[in-house]
Amino acid sequence: PKKGDIYESAANSLGLFSSPCLTKVELRLTCKGISDRDALSKPDPCIVLNMQSHGQWMEVDRTEVIRSCVNPTYSKVFTLDFYFEEVQRLRFELYDINSSHNGLKEAIFLGSVECTLGQIISQRKLSKALLRPGGTVGKAIITITAEELTGNDDYIELSFSARKLDDKDFFSKSDPFLEIHRLNDDATLQLVYRTETVMNNLNPVWKTFKVSLNSLCSGDHERKLQCTVWDWDSNGKHDYIGEFEATFKEMRGAIDGRQVQWPCINPKYKVKKKNYKNSGIVILNQCKIIKMHSFLDYIMGGCQIQFTVAIDFTASNGDPRNSCSLHYIHPYQPNEYLKALVAVGEICQDYDSDKMFPAFGFGARIPPDYKVSHDFAVNFNEENPECAGIQGVVEAYQACLPKLQLYGPTNIAPIIQKVAKSASQEVHTKEAMQYFILLILTDGVITDMADTREAIVQASHLPMSIIIVGVGNADFSDMQMLDGDDGILRSPKGEPVLRDIVQFVPFRNFKHASPAALAKSVLAEVPNQVVDYYNSKGIKPKVPSQYQSSRPFGP
Repeated sequence: PKKGDIYESAANSLGLFSSPCLTKVELRLTCKGISDRDALSKPDPCIVLNMQSHGQWMEVDRTEVIRSCVNPTYSKVFTLDFYFEEVQRLRFELYDINSSHNGLKEAIFLGSVECTLGQIISQRKLSKALLRPGGTVGKAIITITAEELTGNDDYIELSFSARKLDDKDFFSKSDPFLEIHRLNDDATLQLVYRTETVMNNLNPVWKTFKVSLNSLCSGDHERKLQCTVWDWDSNGKHDYIGEFEATFKEMRGAIDGRQVQWPCINPKYKVKKKNYKNSGIVILNQCKIIKMHSFLDYIMGGCQIQFTVAIDFTASNGDPRNSCSLHYIHPYQPNEYLKALVAVGEICQDYDSDKMFPAFGFGARIPPDYKVSHDFAVNFNEENPECAGIQGVVEAYQACLPKLQLYGPTNIAPIIQKVAKSASQEVHTKEAMQYFILLILTDGVITDMADTREAIVQASHLPMSIIIVGVGNADFSDMQMLDGDDGILRSPKGEPVLRDIVQFVPFRNFKHASPAALAKSVLAEVPNQVVDYYNSKGIKPKVPSQYQSSRPFGP
């Protein structure tokens, strides 16, 4: 097929990918009046954002924990895609985190607020009283502020340090942190970022951080930014060291690696002390502008989606000749495996120029010698496991069923490693040419959980994503863990995934929905995963000029 055809077909299916998401929205949170769980200590509050997806609440992200604080203002920004035509239900859960342990396991749940993203956007600022466990209204009020990211998606990377800050502590040196607020048009101040605290140091070097240009100055390079240095105190009563005013225009001076400096001033001292110079100097060591590219930029630059399918042929599916089997081939009614394969495959094939899809099976004894295999070609051609189009995969699946002995166990690490091997060859090109999607269709709980976690952590460094669709009615609670829901997926050795690449959905949630709904749910994350991978590696899209189609590419 000509390149042009790919774009035209991609344009048609892009309805699922890009047109519905009108805009990205940044949410910021503050909370007032969190009541003490015990009068002795103030709470250490953290807010977890959940979003409803097909009747289930999924964690999207969480704020930092602010120690000893009754009225926290969070530095963390939640960035969400806003879909105009969907009701996006959000739940903000407030937790008091046990000091020794940052996880939610030990945390005390204080209550939650529910609303829709549309409500926040239409009001710009939404304040709601906390509903306590048990449904009573609490004293605490959560305020959510929304801002649309308009047109300018650039991110700014800033590295600050300071020298000779005033010493505020009696027995040790100050513990400084820096806060940047921007001055809004209505003269209110909005927290943009709060650095970590550097303990016992009057010459701190703070960690490099990223903010969107939009949240830093609403795209206005001359907007005033008020920057304050504080001395952190464990009781939450931080001491003021001093402040300075800056603009993004001034910060841009640090782009070529030159330092930009501001004296940090305490106005009270300026009035009182005769030869007061300053309370220290704050230095911007680096300012980088990071251009954000979109999924479409990469696709139009010629990036191909390489789609691979893996099908579960373990005995728990039931004998394919029996009509109760998940693999039963009904003359008129495709089984769940086929429905899931076609729904997801139809869309992925639009982004693949050769339309050839490797298809593998696992958990069966295969001819001629009937040894168990966890990564055999469904067409039994190990040299070339590719099938022509989704139709070809369907035919190979139907043809291989009578020849297999369904067996076990359910091991999926081998197939993840197989695709990872192809993806790792792509890494060396340092170009956005091929991104791999592995669709795993399985009826149950996997047996090689430790190996699978290890394989996913390794794969998270590669240009690939994994979609797992659970077929049938098994207990899939282990699978949810792979989706990195409970915080972060780690390998058995404790290494965290570099990025979240696994999407898990039980097919039963979509039994009565359209194939498009299933596809939308499993593929919703993919464009962001593609963009995150290439952006994190600093790989830009190729210029589309050499791939121009005969007519302009548009929805």
